[in-house]
Amino acid sequence: MPPTRESGRRRPMQRPESAPQLPCDQPGCNRWFRNLSGLMKHKCTTHPSFSHPPQCFPDHAEVLGSSEEEDPAAERTPLLPKHAFDGYQAEDPLNLEHEATRAEYVGLSNRLYHNYHTGLIDNAPPPPRAEKTPDDWTPYHNQLEFKLADFLFTCAEMPARKIDMLLDIWAVSLIGLGGQPLFTNHTDLYGVIDSTRTGDVKWDNFTIRYTGEEQGSEPAPWMSDTYEVCSEFTDSLDYVPYWEYDASNDQRHWQDFMSGDWAWEQVDRILSDDPTVAGATLVPIILGSDKTTVSVATGQTDYYPLYLSIGNVHNTLRHAHRNAIVLIGFLAMPKTTREHASTQAFRKFKRQLFHSSLTRILYSLHHPMTEPETILFSDNYYQRVIYALAAYIANYEEQVLLSCIICNWCPKCLRHRDNLDKDALRCSCEHCDMIIEELEFRQLWDSYGIVGDIVPFTNDFPRADIHAMLSPDILHQLIKGGFKDHLVDWADKILNDIDRRIAAVAPFAGLRRFPQGRHFKQWTGDDSKGLMKVYITAIEGHVPKDVVCTFRAFLEFCYLVRQNVITKQMLTEIDDALRRFHLYREVFWNAGVIDSFSLPRQHAMKHYHYLIRQFGAPNGLCSSITESKHIKAVKRPYQRTNRFQVLGQILLINQRLDKLTVACTDFKSRGSTTNEMHGQHHSIEEVTGTTDDSEDRTASYEEESGEVVDDQMAIDAHRARARNVGALATELGVPDLPNLLCRFLQSQFCPNGSHNPEDIPYHECPVYEGRIHVYNSACSTFFAPSDLSGIHGMHREYIPSCPMWRNAGPCFDCIFIVTDPQAEGMSGLDVARVLCFFSFKYQGILYSCAVIHWFDCVGDGPDPATGMWVVRPGYLRHNLQNTAIIHIDTIYHAAHLIPVYAAHNINSTDIRPHHCYDTFHLFYVNKYADHHAFEIAF
Repeated sequence: MPPTRESGRRRPMQRPESAPQLPCDQPGCNRWFRNLSGLMKHKCTTHPSFSHPPQCFPDHAEVLGSSEEEDPAAERTPLLPKHAFDGYQAEDPLNLEHEATRAEYVGLSNRLYHNYHTGLIDNAPPPPRAEKTPDDWTPYHNQLEFKLADFLFTCAEMPARKIDMLLDIWAVSLIGLGGQPLFTNHTDLYGVIDSTRTGDVKWDNFTIRYTGEEQGSEPAPWMSDTYEVCSEFTDSLDYVPYWEYDASNDQRHWQDFMSGDWAWEQVDRILSDDPTVAGATLVPIILGSDKTTVSVATGQTDYYPLYLSIGNVHNTLRHAHRNAIVLIGFLAMPKTTREHASTQAFRKFKRQLFHSSLTRILYSLHHPMTEPETILFSDNYYQRVIYALAAYIANYEEQVLLSCIICNWCPKCLRHRDNLDKDALRCSCEHCDMIIEELEFRQLWDSYGIVGDIVPFTNDFPRADIHAMLSPDILHQLIKGGFKDHLVDWADKILNDIDRRIAAVAPFAGLRRFPQGRHFKQWTGDDSKGLMKVYITAIEGHVPKDVVCTFRAFLEFCYLVRQNVITKQMLTEIDDALRRFHLYREVFWNAGVIDSFSLPRQHAMKHYHYLIRQFGAPNGLCSSITESKHIKAVKRPYQRTNRFQVLGQILLINQRLDKLTVACTDFKSRGSTTNEMHGQHHSIEEVTGTTDDSEDRTASYEEESGEVVDDQMAIDAHRARARNVGALATELGVPDLPNLLCRFLQSQFCPNGSHNPEDIPYHECPVYEGRIHVYNSACSTFFAPSDLSGIHGMHREYIPSCPMWRNAGPCFDCIFIVTDPQAEGMSGLDVARVLCFFSFKYQGILYSCAVIHWFDCVGDGPDPATGMWVVRPGYLRHNLQNTAIIHIDTIYHAAHLIPVYAAHNINSTDIRPHHCYDTFHLFYVNKYADHHAFEIAF
């Protein structure tokens, strides 16, 4: 057996729980203390400070540590460093220096910012707290130990039994060398992670039970049960609300949460109610909850996680899954016998249990909503903050529960459920409270759809309105609701089978494949998104034109509201798309497919304009963010448990993951990641897995493995490709390739020449007959924040061009080529198909090129029904392909083409997706392939 940590190896950087754990932060003082009271007494006697008189000051939120011997009085005596009081002026809350700040200024990207709420930012921040040294890896002994712990627990997600097996093998291998493994066993590893003070936030749990009157002689079992609820209490931040304008046209932009009107109006309201809070930072609280199933095969195992984010975080950080949204609790899910499950009393109990649990979990935020609290920000400065409940991310069923209404009513406005299309006033808590006092419960139910005997949790918090908090939900309202559950189902009733059309679509990065069509039982959000990209071309020619126009208007609405930045002009386009959608959808009414358009999820589209103005771009408040968080916070931790008392294990796993993440950030901020190990330099990000995974991901989940040369088939194909221009001409079937290369070199040497390279004789052009290198793909990196991207909006995709791609068949993708940089949309772009990527050196210069086959546009504008441009392969005289050689720098983006099926007979089942571009001769330029294509292919 390997020696234990206690008997065989000392760890000077770690201290047992009973040892002093709190250091004195004064320079040159090496004293340590067991509790806060001892540390406070030492600082008052040994290091007295008379800079600031004693005054009442809110507690800061950072937990400095605790131990079993800690004095209970210490909890009532918060410890604040001296610099925590710097910049705080209780006697002069309205600092004139704040008022002197400019109200308008031009920032990055030539954008004009209006900053009227300068009173909420502290222009004289306190000095940073004392920094740790870069070589301080506490509680880890060194960098290698931290990397191993993070790899085993975060990256590999290795269970305890396998950790013990690995460490035992490691220990045996070191016996002959007289060494020892970094950890003795999994208990030792977990103990070191648990002793991490950074990011140490304890979980709490409480129980709730029914306290009302018991009905009948034999009360229902759920009335006597107790229900457990667990709760817990990140660098792109906006500290003040702002209005952003484009200085070139004075158009306002809506992007992140703090750019919306809600934050602006909330600050005005706070300052109006209490001017003494001036100088504090508004922290909008964004909540989200959604039930999730972690196991079906072994029994229905459901959990009800509650998530929290803040509105100061940028949207790109939130939907890039960079821990900008955190798990703070698990809500109870009461169950009872079948005979009591449908009773009115049990349904009421479940609703009130939900709201009471939220009130209890968020109770610690109640006081800081009126009195500023001092907390430590990520820049190591203390700031006074004031909280406000801002938004709630939820699907429609969850919104019904939150707003205490009946299903099929709108939680945002006062329209009757039988006629939701008409305009109406917005709901508010004040209006609901007034009519609840005046009307009977039955009248509330029938006339307003309100469940009058349920008290929403927002009634317990100041300035909170649950109706105003409910945010737009692109995933469930538009993608799953309006598109899949409504339009697709309606269209299926009036068209023939279109599965062959969908299955024949050419592959594209990020495009979901439907080889057997769309008929399968379990639909996911990714399935619906994938179908949206190809559906309109599949039904074109099968259905009336108004049906195609309905889908076009709906898709344009979805893609517009999904943009990362929404301008005033785009709001006009959103309203126009909604108007056209309401106009053309009448075709389903006339065909007898639908008898009512009073559908809450479709009706929600009417509120998007207002909600964008309130909360910024909706992509930062979509339920797809919380559903993605389910995987990391609930489903993966569940798979690591032993299925006994699972909830406690899930909480502990999440706590350890948070500690490792925060510790990694802390080490990186101190420059500890530059340490050298075994003669090689590695960054922490390469090992810990805490980097932005989305930054390096392609648009396709199938492309995440990296460069194509990692695939054995790609390597073999690479080795078998041509080595010179003549061989490449034979391989591609382009006999004129050597002449095309001469023209290419001439254009490179004389890019601004007065003569067209096509007019220069071949014998006057440069000639290259040397070796070339052929590649199977090219990688394109560009700014596309509306698509799956990193926190800075950069998006990467692979453009394949090879005779065998992933052992599935030939793949020669299409591309957009910039031909007129001054023009917009398709007027400045041309479409071509890549036949080959290759490179060569000429006169010491490396040229990276592509052999392309041009496509010609059909008509002067997009198709009026689908809104997409139509192209066809270009040919010269004698039916020769219109080919050329271009530099890869002129490639802008991968393009996806879909056949114009109405012009072809697709009854044959022999058509394969990889032969799509060779089989058909007329194509749509698919602007719905991704959000970036939608922005440029107009």
